[in-house]
Amino acid sequence: MRAMVYRGPYKIRVEEKPKPRIEHPNDAIIRVALGAVCGSDLHLYHGMMPDTRVGTTFGHEFIGVVDEVGPSVRNLQPGDRVMVPFNVFCGTCYFCARGLYSNCHNVNPNATAVGGIYGYSHTCGGYDGGQAEYVRVPFADVGPMVIPEWLHDEDAMMLTDALPTGYFGAQLGDITEGDAVVVLGAGPVGLFAARSAWLMGASRVIVVDHLDYRLEMARTFAHAETVNFAEHDDVVVHLKRTTDHLGADVVIDAVGAEADGNFLQHVTATKLKLQGGSPVALNWAIDAVRKGGTVAVVGAYGPMFSAVKFGDALNKGLTLRMNQCPVRRQWPRLLEHIQAGHFQPRDIVTHRIPLEDIGEAYHLFSAKLDNIVKPLIVMDPA
Repeated sequence: MRAMVYRGPYKIRVEEKPKPRIEHPNDAIIRVALGAVCGSDLHLYHGMMPDTRVGTTFGHEFIGVVDEVGPSVRNLQPGDRVMVPFNVFCGTCYFCARGLYSNCHNVNPNATAVGGIYGYSHTCGGYDGGQAEYVRVPFADVGPMVIPEWLHDEDAMMLTDALPTGYFGAQLGDITEGDAVVVLGAGPVGLFAARSAWLMGASRVIVVDHLDYRLEMARTFAHAETVNFAEHDDVVVHLKRTTDHLGADVVIDAVGAEADGNFLQHVTATKLKLQGGSPVALNWAIDAVRKGGTVAVVGAYGPMFSAVKFGDALNKGLTLRMNQCPVRRQWPRLLEHIQAGHFQPRDIVTHRIPLEDIGEAYHLFSAKLDNIVKPLIVMDPA
């Protein structure tokens, strides 16, 4: 099969790889129809995540058609059109039984932290991802879902990560009616977090970014106020001023480790591999939320030694909530919202790029060229 293959930071290729095979009775092989490049894929692309091995295929967002199933699979059959959550999970362990699918204890040797994630380094289990013509899906009876007939393929794509993660960020914020909510980052997750905040009763939603075209998307898609942090000497001071000098009730960090940091942070991350990015966005969140407020973190972070303002969080009495999104848990409610017309997730898709040109997709997305917000990877239907 043809697949995206990692050859080192900023080096990806489309190469021939062996088609995956059934390795366990509960496996399914999915022929990928649509994939995507996610903002968190850029952490891998930039060499900022530990144990990202040469030869790995990225891609944790994909939908497709079931090509083959193992003998124990009961809920899927060849020909089914399915969407696959980015979490790999068993469905039966202590954590899965409590809906914490992103913390599954049986799918990753590093299970004391994250569970399994497709195409996201050996830190997350070493599973090859969906930026390929085929992908092996373990525990196929509990992860994938047959796509409803009424659901558009591109809307289903958004349900594999970006939409549930944004919605989950708003959930973690524990938003109550009348809250002022700040969302850091106007990428796909931030846009969905901002849109979801209205569904949960927010009275104000403010999106912070430095790219004007993404802020325009925040205004039109998420109906949010916007702040370009590059236009302010201190964006936290500005946010305090616009929230009665108290701070927001909830701040959602939808940026993660690749917020603009200082030179030392980037050298230690990308060159020396001593840390997985910088905590700039997280510290802005801690500073910009009011005393007693809530900070929700759904941006991706690797290990960091740079100072996080934990003492400030303690002294302000903040609630800090974070996790990788348990995608499958979000689907029933999100399908209701989509079917009711509350939003159309595919509205944020800006680029549709063939697998053979995936290097261009990564370049455009990394450099933020051509007003790119969300690139989909289109597979050859043959």
